[in-house]
Amino acid sequence: MSITKHNWTKDEIIAIYNKPLMDLLYEAASIHREHHDPNVVQVSTLLSIKTGGCPEDCGYCPQAARYHTDITGNDLMTVSQVKAQALRAKSNGSSRVCMGAAWRNVKDGEEFDQVLEMVRTINKLDMEVCCTLGMLTENQAQRLAEAGLYAYNHNLDTSEDYYKEVISTRGFEDRLQTIENVRKTNVTVCSGGIIGMGESIEDRAGMLVALSTLNPQPESVPINALVAVEGTPMENEKPVEIWEMIRMVATTRIVMPETQVRLSAGRTEMSREGQAMCFFAGANSIFAGDKLLTTPNPDVNEDMKMFETLGLLPQKPFIKIMQPTTVEAEDSQFQALGEKPKWSRPGHQIERNLEASTKGK
Repeated sequence: MSITKHNWTKDEIIAIYNKPLMDLLYEAASIHREHHDPNVVQVSTLLSIKTGGCPEDCGYCPQAARYHTDITGNDLMTVSQVKAQALRAKSNGSSRVCMGAAWRNVKDGEEFDQVLEMVRTINKLDMEVCCTLGMLTENQAQRLAEAGLYAYNHNLDTSEDYYKEVISTRGFEDRLQTIENVRKTNVTVCSGGIIGMGESIEDRAGMLVALSTLNPQPESVPINALVAVEGTPMENEKPVEIWEMIRMVATTRIVMPETQVRLSAGRTEMSREGQAMCFFAGANSIFAGDKLLTTPNPDVNEDMKMFETLGLLPQKPFIKIMQPTTVEAEDSQFQALGEKPKWSRPGHQIERNLEASTKGK
């Protein structure tokens, strides 16, 4: 059994990434089989519970208010709307619902209370619940844990070095602090990144260094291929080649053997054969549904046909970690503190982000 290593260096990871492809695939597939059932893939559904109007300037994101995209914003969904979507997802084979809100950070108040009720509701449906809501404090993480949250997603996006070329409205250290706050609870960590944003192989390795040296390593690591959306600063980036995705998935599997590697955004541009190679290389989770927040995603029926062709089975919920207990709001030990944390605002300028923000005016 391979031992999880927490002191990977960038040079070591680059050497793995650049191995002859057949050697890389063999090593990744062998490690995958040691720690996971190669014929089981988790199906998750990503639901945008609050779309658009985000104050951040992430260069890849069509939900940033400052960019001129065709995204239709919506206010926070109701609990009943979310429950209906979760039941639909469950009937289509999903074992996890991931709820995303276009917020910079969580703020105590009525909307967060509503999200907590969504978590309670979905957990009671015997589904894993994940949230991605921006930065959050330790107390907010504890409140989510009490409600029955299974996982919290907070992507590093890229390496610390390249991060400042993508986002100027928050610092890389805020990402790490949020992950640390989540780690103080029983909620699992989901954190990964995006390739195809103009970064180098060294940057991809740098992101994996940051993730793999966390102890414990994240239980889930999404690997996204950039979906270049018109109106964003990255609208002209070239599509990621499938070989890059396969190499990234395989390298992630090798350096984080026990982690669930999630084949996330960009699957609409991948053939079934390409996706099959990613599963062989160690990916064991996909997002189902026609959208990933706001970007296109393969139809769930097409995914089920692919599973049938490949002999894959959807993973049942709570296989890795037992189902959390839901504490009702009136019994909660953690109450809103009205916190106003000072998350960083680095303040540097990113030329292409500035250009995109003024382009449509």
